[in-house]
Amino acid sequence: MKTCLLPALLLIVPTAAWAQTTPGDAPAIIVTGRGLPLPPGTPAYGSVVIGRDRLMHSASGRIETVLGDVAGFQQFRRSDSRSANPSAQGVTLRALGGNASSRTLMLLDGVPLADPFFGYIPFGALAPERLSVVRVTRGGGSGAFGSGAVAGTIELASATRDELPDMALSALYGSRDASELSATITPDLGGGHVSLSGRWDRGDGFYTTPRDQRVAASAPAAYDGWSTNIRAVAPISATSELQFRATLFEDHRTLRFQGADSMSEGQDASIRYVARGPWQVDALAYIQARNFSNIVISSSSFRKTLDQRNTPSTGLGGKIELRPPVGPDHVLRVGADTRLATGDMYEDAYNANVASNPRTFLRHAGGEQWTSGLFIEDDWTLGRLVLTGGARVDRWTIRNGFYRQVNATTGAASGESYADRSGWETTGRIGALFRASDAVALRAAAYSGFRLPTLNELYRPFVVFPITTRANAALNPEKLKGVEAGVDLTPMKGVTLSATAFYNRLDGAIANVTLADVPNTRKRQNVDRIVAKGVELTAAAQMGDFSLSASYAYSHSSVHAPGQAFDAFAPAQSPRHAASGTVAWAPRGGPSLSTTLRYVAKQYEDDLQSDVLPDALTLDAVARLPLAQGVSLVARGENLFDERVITRNAGGSIDLGTPRTLWIGVSWRH
Repeated sequence: MKTCLLPALLLIVPTAAWAQTTPGDAPAIIVTGRGLPLPPGTPAYGSVVIGRDRLMHSASGRIETVLGDVAGFQQFRRSDSRSANPSAQGVTLRALGGNASSRTLMLLDGVPLADPFFGYIPFGALAPERLSVVRVTRGGGSGAFGSGAVAGTIELASATRDELPDMALSALYGSRDASELSATITPDLGGGHVSLSGRWDRGDGFYTTPRDQRVAASAPAAYDGWSTNIRAVAPISATSELQFRATLFEDHRTLRFQGADSMSEGQDASIRYVARGPWQVDALAYIQARNFSNIVISSSSFRKTLDQRNTPSTGLGGKIELRPPVGPDHVLRVGADTRLATGDMYEDAYNANVASNPRTFLRHAGGEQWTSGLFIEDDWTLGRLVLTGGARVDRWTIRNGFYRQVNATTGAASGESYADRSGWETTGRIGALFRASDAVALRAAAYSGFRLPTLNELYRPFVVFPITTRANAALNPEKLKGVEAGVDLTPMKGVTLSATAFYNRLDGAIANVTLADVPNTRKRQNVDRIVAKGVELTAAAQMGDFSLSASYAYSHSSVHAPGQAFDAFAPAQSPRHAASGTVAWAPRGGPSLSTTLRYVAKQYEDDLQSDVLPDALTLDAVARLPLAQGVSLVARGENLFDERVITRNAGGSIDLGTPRTLWIGVSWRH
């Protein structure tokens, strides 16, 4: 697949060559590299914005850590992308629970980032230095950005030309022989620009297994990954431009035991046309080619028990949005989007109880899904009041699903082909924003959304000792309904406060349900519903050289499952309290220092609340000292208290999160 991107990459040069400024009285050409501006009703749904400066100055240098600034953001487990199995990197918001697939729609320049088969986010491919801003909307349902946002939306935007230096280099060395190298070059070309960047991260890793549970086969969580990204922006006219992006990445990790290696890789490309004239247009097309492999080692014999040797998947999609000129008081958006996801799983099972470790079964599963939607939204400005509302209708199809198993000894085959299914989903959202004064804004919103089960949830069983989790090809879509109300305050210049109260109901929530009649076994099932209600608070202040940002989320979520043992319990992996605060000192042109304190309350590993993950409080810090023109000394520290963060607890079998990690290095910008 890597070679398939070469023709697209070669298009960059001729495309950018069109971007020649015209002589005479032709309108000035301005290239932004962004999408269309946000509609005026966007704040009605409430959101948290993370700026480029914060993205560039985190202790870990990784995007998932920065997203932790938004209380309520969580991955399936508390591990970051250096010490987690990639397939467990699903993201969610508002304590709606999860089973490693993302309940939050995550976009980069409008392109969905989730793996087409698993639904996880490839965080290792998202270098913060390539980004301009991140907008996190907790809740909000399905809108013009597509289906899948049952717990919210995280929108990432690529850095613009004025934010990118001509050249930048960074090199850091950290604890446990870790290194992080990155480079970016951004030349102007015609009236546009091209930005090429690369990043390489590696480290010997730490022992995720507690000392008293280690054995001779225990191994630290080593990681080695790289990504490269090219983005070109070229003007077509004074009001329109073409944007192209391609990303290649590869990520290798080892978890718990020697030989328990995983690999994920991807090759993504997208092209986007943006027109800002009287008729505004945002048209997008993309392709994703992903793969994943994983070896599971027995925790008793320490031999190979499963080789998930190949999981190729493909995502294809596109979107077009039109904004016709309907007058200064309205922003009307109409459009369509579509996404096709296909994938296969090839894995071999082994008998780990025999010294020869023979192969026992060969398995193959897969299928495809297609969603296509039409949407319409309008934002109506009436003085200090902005009303926003919209609706969309989606047609979904799940087809060609199958599971095959062949006995490696006898050759006997078994399996099943699953019936194709399809349906329609109608969703919508409405909101109101009233600016009572320059200091006070009131907002309220109601919304609905849905999410299809991933191919992984439908067709792929898996084992994380001592628990076996079965797939379920009969899973139905999850459907969300929610309401919220909030207030935004600006009591003085540079100070903002925000509070939101919410109620979300997720019907048909997909959960890993413990089977009472089969020991150590769970099965993915639709439960009646999960109800999450709570309060979210945010604050930010800029006072001279000092800045403060803080976030707190209280989420009281419970499962409604009449007749089940877990009825009225909290969903798995859902803390009730989460908080984050960052204090920074950054005088212009001088040294800078920032510290971030994060707290996550206890949560449960499983649906029966039998395995507890205790609360955790961590402190990070980043210091930067300018040495010469464009050159800075950088020091970073993660988990400075060396807090014991438990990320997995399966019947007492425990995994740990990142311990104290220190970094030192230099950066250069020209």
